Amino acid sequence: MRNLAYPLQFTFKVTTIANDFQAVDAHGNTIAYVREKIFKLKDNVDVYSDDTKSQRLFNIKANQWIDWSTSYKMTTDDGQPLGRIGRKGWRSMWKATYEIFDGQDQKEFHVSEDNGWVKVADGMLSEIPLLGLFSGYFFNPGYSVYDNHGTKVAQIKKQKSFWGRRFTVDQLMPMNPAQEERVALGLMMMILLERRRG
Repeated sequence: MRNLAYPLQFTFKVTTIANDFQAVDAHGNTIAYVREKIFKLKDNVDVYSDDTKSQRLFNIKANQWIDWSTSYKMTTDDGQPLGRIGRKGWRSMWKATYEIFDGQDQKEFHVSEDNGWVKVADGMLSEIPLLGLFSGYFFNPGYSVYDNHGTKVAQIKKQKSFWGRRFTVDQLMPMNPAQEERVALGLMMMILLERRRG
């Protein structure tokens, strides 16, 4: 999953029990099919080459039960470590904040929600009967990825859609292939978590 053609589109399925989505590139080619395993005490996500789920590429697994500071280890199918993404505890109560680490556990990027009020409004509207079905058309949170120098390198934004099921990822600055892969995997895990929150 390297040398990706941006923008990427993440589209969640609404007809399955599992929390899963398809990722396609700018040419409409499937680059990944992401499926969260259900009924697990720890979050466990498999990333496949496509929706046939015949070839698993990566695994993302929580290091502990659900917690505000849970970290998610990203590995290849054969268990080789690629890095991890972790939520920044209490700071994420208002604005979602995550950190992405490389395979040597060195902090490489951080992800920050662009506007905390958008998620609050989205969550409030989604609780209103009938109107909540259309909240995905009104409030669309975005998240920016910054490197250690504070340069914005990528952004993911929820698109206007029924049930808020579509997200777009744009690359704003070049990254090396390993970094690009880590950021893509990290955003896949993050959006699963944030979509669950509202």
